[in-house]
Amino acid sequence: MNRVLISVFVSLITLCAACAQAPNKATTGALTGSALGAGLGAIIGNQSGDTGEGIAIGAAAGAISGALLGNSMDSQEEERRRIEEEQIRQQQEIERQRRELEELRRQQRYDDQYRRY
Repeated sequence: MNRVLISVFVSLITLCAACAQAPNKATTGALTGSALGAGLGAIIGNQSGDTGEGIAIGAAAGAISGALLGNSMDSQEEERRRIEEEQIRQQQEIERQRRELEELRRQQRYDDQYRRY
């Protein structure tokens, strides 16, 4: 029973700490993994005769797995965002060069007409 209370207490502290900042996928994954792991650990621990230990082990394993998976997803999202920003900068540079070329063409036409007279 003592282990169950400790597991619940640790889970509540983890939940409160996660709410202190904007959740990212790593945090969400850790919390979700912890909850799912605790549930699975409780079932397995109950079958083996030690529910509290099963909850603690399951919650820890689930939190680690969820955090790793969420961190990977955060990294992919950051890379996607970086690529999109680079594409926007490149498009802006293309537009700037297009305007510059158009201005040069206008200037060339003006110069050509001026030389005729």
